[in-house]
Amino acid sequence: MKKTLNKEHLLYFTPFFPKKNSVESDKQHTVIVGIGGNIGKVKQTFHKLYLMLLEDREFEFMQSSPILKNPAFGYTNQNDFFNAVLALKTNLSPMQVLHRMQRYEKRFKRKRSFKDAPRTLDLDIIFYDDKKINTQNLIIPHPHWYKRQSVLIPLGYIV
Repeated sequence: MKKTLNKEHLLYFTPFFPKKNSVESDKQHTVIVGIGGNIGKVKQTFHKLYLMLLEDREFEFMQSSPILKNPAFGYTNQNDFFNAVLALKTNLSPMQVLHRMQRYEKRFKRKRSFKDAPRTLDLDIIFYDDKKINTQNLIIPHPHWYKRQSVLIPLGYIV
């Protein structure tokens, strides 16, 4: 099912997006991950990622947003993006979560050719609990998340 928000934004509702886990988790930390992509069958990629995360013992899936289709920003001469957010629980440190997300990107053949380039899968840590981290390799909260409709609209569906 799809729902038009305006001429630039369309929401897709699929079996896994949105989805909510009603089981409590004993894992300590809450991580909000932004997911995006615009190469290939992106909604299928999101579904495969969801199933992989369900099998990953380091994470407990808590909730997902609907999938938002929206225009690219930065480098705009490319296909529209699909974006969503996931709420996960984990006992991993922020750097361990980053490395795990980068491994998932590699499994889906992510190429880093230039800033804002088209991609098969982009995984960004938006929040990790209430932590603020600013290192060369990791910034949390994710920079400019509050300016991006690709984060704000899906985030509005996560409670």
